[in-house]
Amino acid sequence: MTTLTESLLTQLQENPLNWFLSSFLIYVVYSYFTPPPYQLPIAKHPETTIFREYTPKQLREYDGRTPQTKIYMGVCGKVYDVSRGRNFYGPDGPYGNFAGRDASRGLAKNSFEMDVLTPIDQPLDTLEDLDSEELNSLKEWHSHFASKYEYVGKLVNEPQYSS
Repeated sequence: MTTLTESLLTQLQENPLNWFLSSFLIYVVYSYFTPPPYQLPIAKHPETTIFREYTPKQLREYDGRTPQTKIYMGVCGKVYDVSRGRNFYGPDGPYGNFAGRDASRGLAKNSFEMDVLTPIDQPLDTLEDLDSEELNSLKEWHSHFASKYEYVGKLVNEPQYSS
């Protein structure tokens, strides 16, 4: 062991390049075994949603067809961003028929059938024929959406149906 140590010391004394190579080797080994310094994540401003009016045809664009598409839903003339509930309101979710639509009648009647929903090329449903039990159900659903999801707009008729 002494001869090896003596040999290494001799090599270091005879050639200054060996000092540099030894220092470099120590640095590489040290860098490999020490964790990188912690870096704070870059702060991002949340995406801004501008409150606006949506017609049924415009609302249809927000049905969550792709993972990047937001999911909006109309309830009682208000539009809510339900994207956080993609598992429920997305294309494969139990409430998927309501995505990008005015869901008021379906929620009032507790029905997920497409024939309950007003076609997007028709005027908005006035809901005048709902009985008190259905209106109460709709009111509860509306409270649920108002307390849980962001209110992003107002649902309005297409210009040709406006009075």
